[in-house]
Amino acid sequence: MQVEDLGLREYKEAWDLQHHMVESRLADAIGDKLLLMEHPHVITLGRRGKREDVLDPSLPVFEVERGGEATYHGPGQLVGYPIVKLGEKLEIKRFVTRICEMLVEILGEFGLVAGPGPHTGVWVGDRKIASIGVAVNRNVTYHGFALNVNTDLSYFLKCRPCGSGGEMMTSMAKELGAPVDMDDVKAAVTERASRLRVLASA
Repeated sequence: MQVEDLGLREYKEAWDLQHHMVESRLADAIGDKLLLMEHPHVITLGRRGKREDVLDPSLPVFEVERGGEATYHGPGQLVGYPIVKLGEKLEIKRFVTRICEMLVEILGEFGLVAGPGPHTGVWVGDRKIASIGVAVNRNVTYHGFALNVNTDLSYFLKCRPCGSGGEMMTSMAKELGAPVDMDDVKAAVTERASRLRVLASA
């Protein structure tokens, strides 16, 4: 799988790019890809999200196709958008599980014990450190995961992530007590990206 690091990108630009790449993947014009990036401050609402979950109207809000409810994206958070063609047998649950397992392994590499929790995503104890929300268009995935690396967690108080209080969110920096090198996290994700390929015959 090819991994592309796109740096800091406006959310709308990234959203449009995903739609374009999904069409390219459907046509087999490209192979499976994982797009890595950060976003300026923004709130997104998944299919179960509600406008009432946005507590700060000054932030831009996008209603998108992914699963889940409200979440925040911003600098210091690593967002990954896998553009992956699944097999004819839809493997979305296994795909989400693989994203979760990949992130758990990466966090373990940095000394954090993580796992699944009460809501979809990755948790360190009772604190959520990564969100996962995927969409599928004719068996090609888009949207993906958001891992809080050095994220300013106060921005989660401006929405109700997963319909809950933003105080449940944490980051690698907070759990480790020091900033984390984003390039090191990207390298760990890149090393494991091929595990996100899911085949119907597997």
